[in-house]
Amino acid sequence: MDMKEYIGQAEKDLLHTYNRYQIVLDKGDGVSLYDMEGKKYLDFVAGIAVFALGYHYPGYDEALKGQIDKLIHTSNYYYNVPAIEAARRVKQASGMDRVFFTNSGTEALEGAIKAARKYAWLKTGSHDGEIIAMNHSFHGRTMGALAVTGNPKYREPFEPLIGNVKFADLNDLDSVMSCVTDKTCAILLEPVQGEGGLLPAEEEFLRKLRALCDERDILLIFDEVQCGMGRTGYMYAWQRFGVKPDIMTSAKALGCGVPVGAFMMTERIAQNSLTSGDHGTTYGGNPLAAAAVAKVLEIYERDDIVGHVRQVAPYLEQRLKELMAEHDCIVEHRGVGLMQGLVFDRPVGEIITRAVEKGLLLINAGADIIRFVPPLIITKQNIDDMIAILDVCIP
Repeated sequence: MDMKEYIGQAEKDLLHTYNRYQIVLDKGDGVSLYDMEGKKYLDFVAGIAVFALGYHYPGYDEALKGQIDKLIHTSNYYYNVPAIEAARRVKQASGMDRVFFTNSGTEALEGAIKAARKYAWLKTGSHDGEIIAMNHSFHGRTMGALAVTGNPKYREPFEPLIGNVKFADLNDLDSVMSCVTDKTCAILLEPVQGEGGLLPAEEEFLRKLRALCDERDILLIFDEVQCGMGRTGYMYAWQRFGVKPDIMTSAKALGCGVPVGAFMMTERIAQNSLTSGDHGTTYGGNPLAAAAVAKVLEIYERDDIVGHVRQVAPYLEQRLKELMAEHDCIVEHRGVGLMQGLVFDRPVGEIITRAVEKGLLLINAGADIIRFVPPLIITKQNIDDMIAILDVCIP
């Protein structure tokens, strides 16, 4: 079948929960993707911030192929070496003390919520612990993750969700304080909001949240599924200001394409929350996924991927601001590191479609924002090429 026929088949067989672009991607190389007809696309989506190392980074494929030849899955009734090695490296990179591997970011968030609720129950003996999340946040599609996602359009079709959730505004401590009660057990946020519009949390806000949580024995939870793994120029975004959470989630670039996530916590929380029988997963931390995590973190350290982000990200920001100066329809630049966005005075769907036609893959973050989350290995030339294409796509 040709590409059009495959798309037609997909429309008959797949549940229509995505409005896909009319291309069938076939292979990747470096920071480029190719469709079935051989057309090349410069990739500034990276599988939604997943392919931090691009496609076929030296050593990554070989590690997975080697593990496939040995063992793919065993279950968590047994130890396996890749999971042990991956956990050690995750602890080192994250600064946290305990790791639980999941299959995705939303599952990691579910585990974080359960840990917070269990911590509160052990402390108070009550089931009325409240969670404060942020407006405009996005934490996933499962029922628990939806309950703390601060956008009603995602939540409303599936209500009732888990209860005792309140929403405050990012970077507005008064808004948070208006939600705090003696039942508050956790405050949850993304250090940089992704789907919500590439908005970074401010240092003062984070420090005051940390102080508030310490004072009242409230758990501070950071969702670093998208903003973690080097994307902000730090291995995890909290390290930018040194404001450490009690619980943290990670996924996306953690496996660089293999479905894997994790939630981590400090030793204090680990000793006072989840215990044997409280939480589980059939596939989480299996040898194949764990081998990917271990290899990704080895590559990050060996090749100083975070250092490269710090070198190239200012250039991306500079070029985006130059583009903004040339087009009146671009009203704002946002973001940090290689997680940046341009806010337009109109919907950006047509611009992104034009870019796809010209060989550039982009993604939105809301109707009026173009999000830039390319592989972390991009070069200044890749950025120039992206800007040149995007420039002619903006009316």
